[in-house]
Amino acid sequence: MGLYLQISKHLPLFDLRMELFCAPGEVTIIVGPSGAGKTTLIRLVAGLETPDWGRVQLNGHVFFDQATGTDIPTRKRFLGMVFQDYPLFSHLSIEKNVAFSCSDQTRVYDLLHRFGIEHLAHCKPGTISGGERQRAAMCQALARDPQILLLDEPFSALDAPTRQDLRSELLYQTKKLNIPVILVTHDLREAFELGSSIVPISDGQHDPQWLTGALGGVREMTNFLHQDFAHEDWI
Repeated sequence: MGLYLQISKHLPLFDLRMELFCAPGEVTIIVGPSGAGKTTLIRLVAGLETPDWGRVQLNGHVFFDQATGTDIPTRKRFLGMVFQDYPLFSHLSIEKNVAFSCSDQTRVYDLLHRFGIEHLAHCKPGTISGGERQRAAMCQALARDPQILLLDEPFSALDAPTRQDLRSELLYQTKKLNIPVILVTHDLREAFELGSSIVPISDGQHDPQWLTGALGGVREMTNFLHQDFAHEDWI
């Protein structure tokens, strides 16, 4: 059970090669410098981009396998996704945005309540704040009853109190639904607060030394590092 991937993808500046496992109920954090391949990794899991080689599977369901020609479209990958740009339908109310992914009205209002935006149910996305839109985007992603949640810098544009509220709710929902979560962030404080494991990458490769340097040489923090990573002799 959980997410397992072993993939490679040729990019303009480097080859991204990665192997990792994320168990149900755990949050795997992807950190690294800008341009390291973090967002590309999320997109490869989601099916928004295609690996050149390898395999991606979730709970025994194969999403991608280059050897067999398997490539399941994004809409069939049981995903919840949240990015920085609040992927909401501008012409629908917040309630209808969340309900678009969920036929259970009780579930819709439970999520709106959990994320503190039930009073905005009939508002359009353009009339509420960025933090409120991001809360709505989280509700929309979770309303799908996803088997995995993919988050790309979901809290970076939010004020500190809102970030803390959403981090706490994310951990609650992760345990409640017992699903794996992959989260990309530049915020190392956030990484250590949320992460069950941390995967530092640089130029598309697992790079523990980058994290050691980013932490100012606090080597004991590397005990949190994820141990499932790509080896240079894969391909």
